[in-house]
Amino acid sequence: MPIINSIAAMEADLTAWRRHLHQHPELGLECHQTATFVVDKLRSFGISEISEGWAQSGVVAIIEGRGPGRTIGLRADMDALPIAEISGAAHASTVPGKMHACGHDGHTVMLLGAAKYLAETRNFAGRVALIFQPAEEGEGGGRIMVEEGMMDHFGIDEVYGIHNAPGETAGNILTAPGPLMAAVDTFYIDVQGQGGHGAMPHQARDPVMAAVSIVQALQTIVSRNADPLDQLVLTVTQIHADGGTNIIADSARIVGTVRWFQPEVQQLVIDRMAEIAEFQAKSFGMSARVTYEKGYPPTINHPAQAGFAAEAAREVVGADHVDEATPPIMAAEDFSYMLEARPGAYLFLGQGDTPVCHHPAYDFNDAIAPVGVSFFARLVEKALPL
Repeated sequence: MPIINSIAAMEADLTAWRRHLHQHPELGLECHQTATFVVDKLRSFGISEISEGWAQSGVVAIIEGRGPGRTIGLRADMDALPIAEISGAAHASTVPGKMHACGHDGHTVMLLGAAKYLAETRNFAGRVALIFQPAEEGEGGGRIMVEEGMMDHFGIDEVYGIHNAPGETAGNILTAPGPLMAAVDTFYIDVQGQGGHGAMPHQARDPVMAAVSIVQALQTIVSRNADPLDQLVLTVTQIHADGGTNIIADSARIVGTVRWFQPEVQQLVIDRMAEIAEFQAKSFGMSARVTYEKGYPPTINHPAQAGFAAEAAREVVGADHVDEATPPIMAAEDFSYMLEARPGAYLFLGQGDTPVCHHPAYDFNDAIAPVGVSFFARLVEKALPL
């Protein structure tokens, strides 16, 4: 695969930076050490326009080209996950219970590599906004940065991001116009029963029985209410009841996730979930309350920008290594908020045959970092030609 020579020469540095970040993971909005590392590197590259404190620990830096033009935003996420690492790598996490299990350390380093190259060459007319974002994993750092006015403050015209993809051939780049990743919502259903002795269930109202019935009925939303051609996932991930081996609990809680692409499908789930919970619980002589929390919207690529990004990718890895019609997946991404605010595209970069993201043995494949750096660099030079 043709990698820009000066970027290929960075590989040892990219690997060292990435492994340092891997050893020092931070969660959510509290990516302060990571941000300090990023800012120190940016300054060492000669980048002086650096703005800190976005979404608490986010960083946005600007590289000026050799003439006036548009501003292209490039985004990397920085946060890790609350997972205990079992990779056995020499550079494994040094922080108990925290690890970079989704490759955000690699994403950060790819954007740092692109920053170094672009700051040295400035072979473009316009500006590049380097967006280092915290809290992709659940708290919506991307949403917060958009709500804080980042796009307008820096005059960002288009925005692009990339994520590693375990299971895809290392170095391949995948994207598609339109829906790429699903929305994610979370629900809680609290069932109120009446506790009692496990030996005398007739004197109690067992919320576990009602909860099990509700869980089974919820599956009919996908199988019997939604159009089979609509993509919808409803997964119950937890059932809690504070009983014992001989105690019937007073209440039970059901927890789960919903993934969708069309707003009307989301509304269908909200309506039917409320009906199912209420009437299933009533059939057992109990009550149920649904708390439905709307999360990240679907990640929807703008067609023109997705096509443009695929063209840039082909110039880096070759046409045989680019898929610009990859099917959407039901995972979610808060880059969706940036794509709601500005035209742009999200892409996947093949990671090879490795453990999947969010697995305790996951580790970013350092060999693909120069590919990601070259893609970002080529995207900018192609979008902002001199």
